[in-house]
Amino acid sequence: MSVTPEGRRGSRYGRLLRHGFTDPESATRLLDAATLATVRDDALFLDALGATADPDLALVGLVRLIEALEAVDKDAQPLLDTLLRAKPLRDRLLGVLGSSDALGDHLAAHPHDWEALVTYESADLNPGIAEFETALRDVGGPDALRVAYRRALLSIAARDVCGTSDVAQTAAELADLATATLRRALALAEAAAPEDAAACRLAVVAMGKAGGHELNYVSDVDVIFVAEPPAGGAGGRGADAAEDGEQALKAATRLAAHMMRICSDTTAEGTIWPVDANLRPEGRNGPLVRTLSSHLAYYQRWAKTWEFQALLKARPMAGDAQLGYEYVDAVTPMVWQAAERDNFVTDVQQMRRRVVASIPAAQLDRELKLGPGGLRDVEFAVQLLQLVHGRSDTALRSPTTLEALDALAAGGYVGRQDAAALDAAYRFLRTMEHRIQLHQLRRTHLMPESEADQRRLGRSLGYRSEPVTELHKAWRRHAAAVRRLHEKLFYRPLLDAVAQLEAGHERLSPQAARQRLEALGYADPAAALRHLEALASGVTRKAAIQRTLLPVLLGWFADSADPDAGLLGFRKVSDALGKSPWYLRLLRDEGAAAENLARVLSAGRFAPDLLLRAPEAVALLGDEHGLRPRSRVALTQETLAAVGRAEGAEAAVAAARGVRRRELFRTAAGDLIGAYGTEDVAQQEPAEALDRVGDALTDLNAATLAGALRAAVRQQWGDELPTRFAVIGVGRFGGHEMGYGSDADVLFVHEPRDGVSEHEAGKAAFAVATEMRRLLQLPTSDPPLLIDADLRPEGKSGALARSLSSYAAYYDRWSVVWESQALLRAEFVAGDAGLGERFVELIDPLRYPRGGPGEDAEREIRRLKARMEGERLPRGADPTTHAKLGRGGLTDVEWTVQLTQLRHAAELPALRTTRTRVALAAAREAGLIDADDAEVLDEAWVLASRVRNAVMLVRGRPGDTFPSESRELGAVGRYLGYEPGHVGEMLDDYRRVTRRARAVVDRLFYDAE
Repeated sequence: MSVTPEGRRGSRYGRLLRHGFTDPESATRLLDAATLATVRDDALFLDALGATADPDLALVGLVRLIEALEAVDKDAQPLLDTLLRAKPLRDRLLGVLGSSDALGDHLAAHPHDWEALVTYESADLNPGIAEFETALRDVGGPDALRVAYRRALLSIAARDVCGTSDVAQTAAELADLATATLRRALALAEAAAPEDAAACRLAVVAMGKAGGHELNYVSDVDVIFVAEPPAGGAGGRGADAAEDGEQALKAATRLAAHMMRICSDTTAEGTIWPVDANLRPEGRNGPLVRTLSSHLAYYQRWAKTWEFQALLKARPMAGDAQLGYEYVDAVTPMVWQAAERDNFVTDVQQMRRRVVASIPAAQLDRELKLGPGGLRDVEFAVQLLQLVHGRSDTALRSPTTLEALDALAAGGYVGRQDAAALDAAYRFLRTMEHRIQLHQLRRTHLMPESEADQRRLGRSLGYRSEPVTELHKAWRRHAAAVRRLHEKLFYRPLLDAVAQLEAGHERLSPQAARQRLEALGYADPAAALRHLEALASGVTRKAAIQRTLLPVLLGWFADSADPDAGLLGFRKVSDALGKSPWYLRLLRDEGAAAENLARVLSAGRFAPDLLLRAPEAVALLGDEHGLRPRSRVALTQETLAAVGRAEGAEAAVAAARGVRRRELFRTAAGDLIGAYGTEDVAQQEPAEALDRVGDALTDLNAATLAGALRAAVRQQWGDELPTRFAVIGVGRFGGHEMGYGSDADVLFVHEPRDGVSEHEAGKAAFAVATEMRRLLQLPTSDPPLLIDADLRPEGKSGALARSLSSYAAYYDRWSVVWESQALLRAEFVAGDAGLGERFVELIDPLRYPRGGPGEDAEREIRRLKARMEGERLPRGADPTTHAKLGRGGLTDVEWTVQLTQLRHAAELPALRTTRTRVALAAAREAGLIDADDAEVLDEAWVLASRVRNAVMLVRGRPGDTFPSESRELGAVGRYLGYEPGHVGEMLDDYRRVTRRARAVVDRLFYDAE
């Protein structure tokens, strides 16, 4: 039976498809062309095409090469004969053509360069700098250098895609080729300007991947330039020496710039790669070339942590070798002292976070290098461990990532399984990166988007059945391993060092464990090791779960201002709750709960102290809605119910305090976690967060007073007091602006019930008010809620509680202007709501006077404010940083707003509010305060309020000034959004904001021009 042409074609197409071709029609047309007549029927040739990453691309590239050879000398037969008889060449050439369109273009433009792939000697397997220098020695100009560079790149790529070299060897060869190329480029620059070459000694120091012998196919080559006057010069001193040095720097700068252009410029022969000198002192703002002494002066005085991290990879590369080694020898001791710098680990980790944050969101899922679980995570982790332990262990000082990782594992600084997993992931990711760049010889670290490109990439890595699916599966697996190990790499060996569960395997020495903890910011590493031992040792379920949790928790603690406090707090909470099955399950299964706990425990004393008195409140941290403040109604109902169940007034108030303790923790924890911006609590704008805290604390304290009132009444009168009784909040309480350390400023008002005499009612009201104060002042370890009734008529000399009619008579006859001002923030908070409303109606005409307060009253307000500034600021306090009474602080802003309210609230209902920020916004909307001035005042008020809250959260006791102790100051900075090491910036910002606010106050309140 005869086979039709269509059948033969279908059979041939099927064969090509089985060999990996995606366009069998085009492939058939090319194979049938005369150019391939001698090889088209060779089965080994077709198998070799099918073994490439992209057989279609390989075939097109081969046809282009043959056509180019025939165009040059009409003789492509040597190439075709070699393809038939020499498997090494066949695999190399087709492998390169199937992987790199760019190198296919090079061969089409320089067809005889295929002969560079013929050699297959043992020495060819691992060429070094010397071999590459020999290949580039006779290059006569920049374009010739570009061609010779690509020719050398052909052989490196051939060994790579054929598996003759692994990824580490390929990266080292690329670095060696870069070294030889830079040396030849410098020689060309010196030949073009021999007078400059004679006028200086110039050393080119490799940095980054070039310095670490781990270069990409297409990467910037990072360098630093060092120059000195020529050896054996005049040797003069003073002005002559200075002039020699200046001339040497100018000459070296011209040579360096010329060398960079040779490598970076693009011509008809393409480009080599950019030479990047931005790692030099001061970056692109600094001089391109410096003397050795200038470099050292900068590093000794100004360098940041990341600059020492970068210097870990420095090596002499080109130019004056002796000067290059002098530079490296001089900076090396500084590199290994970097881990002793303040905030060392947090500096490095923040730099890593900033890199991730700078990645466009659309590219994050395609990033092989910079994204989470990428190459940079491995490199950063390895470098961090090198810098910590390389101080005392010189075996760790390799600039090459994989060599350093091997050394860390051999020394017991990294678990061997972890090191093996990181090694495998790094090799996989680097191979992906190499193959992606090799295709077009373009600098990229992104997974290609097209399926065809992903298919070629997958096949280049050996995935043949489902290359795209298998590629993504392997990438996800390795990236997940890197993410997991990056989090725990620093911390799990610490647990191995103290848990002592396995005998005979290497673990950190006590000295190395202390070094690591010190670098992580632990001030007392010996105590930290004791805590870790207590938490992680043993074979109980509790210890096993804690060993799983601690590596991540330790990382979060280290990211705080006080890691020691975080770890100690975790031990205390675990000691209290460790036998509760829900506790460990919560931390293990609810990722947000563990991170939230770590943030709270390491952010200061206030919240942890609350938690340790009620450890079961940990459950709030795992509830999706657990950190949202509850309403005043709900809080009051729960408090009154708790009071109702208690036996006796003191037990009742203790029950109310229990509710308050838990709710204080809820509010503080939500505030702290929101300040860190974690996923569970969306980070709010500072002003919104402050308002939320103010409302929550005001509602909570109102509920607590309601509970204390119920307890005091029930103690003597049962369910009903002989007089109606209401508590009026004033000050920050009435303004919904309470902070964590605020007292409850109140007024007590009563109204006799029918048939009760004024005297009897007054006695009862006084007794209730007194009992409320006593109950709330009982000794307790909880944060106190102090009742302050000093704003009542006649102050401390006046009656503690007055009847509504007594208030009316007093305000009608004796009231002074400061009382009208104080009443601006008066609001009912507890007790009889009807009486509270009547009190507010009584005072409205007083606090919102028609026609304003009058000139005399305004003058009195200004006099009182000036007197307060002079008398109430504590002795020795810095007026530029005192949050309440200082320049541009709370009092400045509040009195300015309140004066505006006294003047205009009678006519403008929007100003009739007890809240400072709301009143300020209303004044701005009404045009009473300029928008810019209002913004300045609002910013200062919010900042000063947040400082007071931060001080209470950090120190556990109220304060109006920044702490002097460095850790506490750092913790305040973290709460306010400043990174470690930036407290000076925080103080400068505070002074700037409040200085601007005071200028507005001087104009608006004091009428100063």
